[in-house]
This record gives sequence, structure tokens and C-alpha cells, in this order.
Amino acid sequence: MEAPPRTEHPQTSGSSFPILETLDPSAQHKFIKPTKQINDGPDVSRFLTSKAYRDIGIFVLQLNHAMCPRKSVGDDGKDSIQAFQIGSEYETQPVRSVRKLQEMLARIESYIDEAPPDQGPRRFGNISFRKWYQLLEQRSTGLLKEFVPVSVLNFGSGGEHGDSATDELLAYLLGGFGSAQRLDYGTGHELSFLAFLGCLWKLGAFKDGKPGGDIERSIILGVFEPYLRVVRRLILTYTLEPAGSHGVWGLDDHSFQPYIYGSAQLSRAITDSEPTPIEGSLFRAPKPAQVVKSEYVEQERKRNMYFSAIGFINDVKKGPFWEHSPILFDISGIKDGWGKINKGMIKMFNAEVLSKFPVVQHFPFGSLFSWDQDPDAATPQQSVHMANQPTSATSMPPPPSTTAVAGTGAPWAQATSMSHPSGPSVPYSRAPWGPGHPVPRPSQPRANTPGSQSPMTQAPWTKSSDRPSG
Repeated sequence: MEAPPRTEHPQTSGSSFPILETLDPSAQHKFIKPTKQINDGPDVSRFLTSKAYRDIGIFVLQLNHAMCPRKSVGDDGKDSIQAFQIGSEYETQPVRSVRKLQEMLARIESYIDEAPPDQGPRRFGNISFRKWYQLLEQRSTGLLKEFVPVSVLNFGSGGEHGDSATDELLAYLLGGFGSAQRLDYGTGHELSFLAFLGCLWKLGAFKDGKPGGDIERSIILGVFEPYLRVVRRLILTYTLEPAGSHGVWGLDDHSFQPYIYGSAQLSRAITDSEPTPIEGSLFRAPKPAQVVKSEYVEQERKRNMYFSAIGFINDVKKGPFWEHSPILFDISGIKDGWGKINKGMIKMFNAEVLSKFPVVQHFPFGSLFSWDQDPDAATPQQSVHMANQPTSATSMPPPPSTTAVAGTGAPWAQATSMSHPSGPSVPYSRAPWGPGHPVPRPSQPRANTPGSQSPMTQAPWTKSSDRPSG
């Protein structure tokens, strides 16, 4: 379902794709200290019609489109292709705003040396993480003052209770590094850091970058990927528990977004005015099936975010890849290219991250990512999936269901011409768009309700051409 055109909040780039709004610094703005609003499963339906949900979608699609390789016609009349990799000038020679955030992340990482892990026997959640997090909390305001432009921190006017831009930025920054209470980290924390970057975007922190894709690439390669490195070190140092994970039936215990931007890096080359490709791959791109080859992953993780995330899985998990990561294994058999993988990842992010109570329950809402109703959002249809959302008394994921999250007026269709799937939702035993592999697989988890899930099924958009020949 394509979102209806909007004239109020989203802005458009020169190529007419929606981009996250940048607020007018000359206009007064009342900040609101972000607070928790998602307290029970049914609140997720309300979130899916909020301005925050809309803005998250716009920002993800904007960043995703920027990460796709670009093609142009050279002076000799031949196509010139440019891909964007980890370690490129977007990371090593960034604009000042990005470089300052890199310095901030390095400072945050250095706090690990001040809070060495406790040596007592613990499988998950080393208690020294609480000391590290306390250091971050105590110094977070100073970090913003040192590494974020004054114009951003002093943006607009204070709110009714004197709330400021700093209050909103701190909520999402601190939320991006796990829970000191639960000693865990997951995709909800990753989402919080994305919101931190989105707040900076709205407040004009990245205006020193070149619009139309360059600054977005610097944000992903120069800030988001270094952020993931800090998080991965935290996970390894303090053995942080996966938060809101489906375990073996989830995509990844801790992250999701690197699979979006990493698959975009390898998709078919486009011009700035073309939409995000939904099939095809960059010329000579790694084959998806090569994610199961650890030696190859070690090489590619230095260049690509998808392979970097796979590499971290290999760092922390042992055994056959198909056994500990069956969803990613399914995806590795796709034959229609990285563009199709990217399309599926965006759909899955919407269904398995933004639409799941255990993931989004701790996301706070202020003025920049607002709980207010998006006037263009359609009311989500009540489905078995939405009805089975857990309450705040439990942190367990809901049982699998046969009904997908209904479409709203969110922007997920705009950049890729995608709609929400109308058939079964993401089965925990299969990638939602992936093929079957003729190899032994773990047994299917049972749903709580008889008949609520067909074992070993595929979603209706799976094509026969996806199935590997052997």
C-alpha cells in the first residue's frame, strides 16, 4: 500500500523521494522529554499510526536508498559504477558533524577500560556493565556539549517544563546502548540509536554534508557502522543477553539494520532519480550463498555491513550456520539478487521490529519522534498477530500467527513500491521471502494455538525462481 501524498512533514529531495524533515531553526519549538507510551500489546496498533512510526520509516528508506550503488555515464559514454563500502572516504574523511560523532563513540567505547568485566561465573549479563552504563549516564550531557553543535543543543525554545533538545537527544542516546537493569541489548536499542541520529537530522546537525545521498552515506558508514562496533564490543565484554530475541528463529540476536543497509550496498546500481531496486545485484557482488563460508565472510566483513553482521554471528556462535541462523541461511539461497533481499529485509524490519511489543515497548516518545497521530495514517486492521501481542507483564514474544500486520499509511511502500504482505506473517522457521534448502533443519517450534502456523511454509511472495537448484 503506497502512503498517500503528504504536504506537511516529509520533505523531498531533488529526485522527489521523501526525506526526513529538517526543522526551521528560526521557528519556536517546544521540546518534550521522551516518555514511555507503549505499555501493553494493543498500544502497538496505536504506535503504527503515530508520527514517530512514519518518521522512522521515512528515515530508514532514505538511508537505504542512499546506500544503493550509483551509476552514471562517463565522458566516454560508458556507465560508471560507484559502490559504497565500509572504510571508504565516507568513514575516513567525513564532514565535521560525522567526525565529531565518531569521536563521541570512541570516547564512549573507552569507558569499557574503566569498567572491566567481573570475573565471577556468569553466562549472561556481566554485572560490570551496570558500572559502564553508569559512567555513560553521568557523562552523557557532557558528551553532547562536547561533540554536538551548540546550534543543535540550543535549538528553539524550551518546553512547558523547560525541556530542551538535550533532553530528547539523551533519551535516545542512552537507549541505544542496552539495558543496565536487564543486562541485555537488542534491536529495540538499535532502533533508539537510529532515533538519536534522526533527532540530530531534524535539528540540522548534518547540514554541513552534501544532500542527495552523500550525507546519508556518511551517517551510515561513518556513524552507524562504528556504533555497531562499539555495541559488539560491549556484547562480547559483558556477555549481554539478547533482548526481545526469538532465539534461533529470529534473524539475529542483537541487530537488524545492518542487514538492510548491507544488502542495499550490494543491490543493482541505480541513478539518483531511480527508486530503490527490488531485484538484481551489483556486478560481481558476492553471492548470497557465500555467507555460509566463514573464510569469505572474514574478507567481506571489512567492506560490507551485511557480511560484517554475519561475521559477528560467527564470532559468538559455533556450529553449522544453518543450525544457529536458519533464517539467514534461508535468505542465502535467494536467486533474484541482493535487491530482493533488501526488499524483504525492509518488510521484515517493519513486521518483526516495529510491529512487535517486546521490541518497541521501551521506545520513548517526545516532540521529535511523536506519539501524536499521523493524520495520513490508515487505521490498522485488527489481526490475529496484533490481538496476540503480549502485555507489559511478560517479555516473551507472541506466538506465530497466520495473519500479517495490516498496512498503514506509513512510508514503507514509497521507496521500493512494496506493500505489506497480505498472506501469512513471518514464520519463525523460514525467511519470509526465502527458498527452501535441501538440508537437515532444526525442528519447527510449536505455536500456542493449534493451526496458527503451517510448518515449513513460505510467504506468498516467494517465487519458484528463488529455489536453489541444489
